[in-house]
Amino acid sequence: MLAAFRQNRAVILIVIALVAVGTFVFTSKSSGSNAMLVTATGRHPIDVEIADTPETREIGLMNRDRMDADSGMLFDFDVSRDVTMWMKNTLIPLDMLFMDHRGFVVRIAANAQPLSLSLIPSNAPIQYVLELSGGAAARYGAKVGDHLEHPIITRPNTP
Repeated sequence: MLAAFRQNRAVILIVIALVAVGTFVFTSKSSGSNAMLVTATGRHPIDVEIADTPETREIGLMNRDRMDADSGMLFDFDVSRDVTMWMKNTLIPLDMLFMDHRGFVVRIAANAQPLSLSLIPSNAPIQYVLELSGGAAARYGAKVGDHLEHPIITRPNTP
């Protein structure tokens, strides 16, 4: 009977260890979502939060006093359309990369002024906006025509 208890105890400890490891792996990946900004200077990994509901898009990066250098927020507007952003209640300068339905950059608004109510238009139909810390677009060498790779962005064969 003692041998059976020890054997069951070993199985239980193994199961607990597997659950702990699985929980760690799941939670460490759920904090953000990896994206890759592809520019002439290389491939730049960015840990992005996704804003894909009206509520998350409305709040965006408001009231945050800092953002890690290689982090950002990816706004998904579901369909291509003209979009206007602003910096209301946003405490840090941001770069905004406006991207078409395939993730190609069509406009960059660099170092948007914190707390400004000035409107920042996409100037073209877009589906995505990537917000980065002010100056990050220049640091990555981002230009119009570069693109973002992320699982939510599909690249159909049509322009």
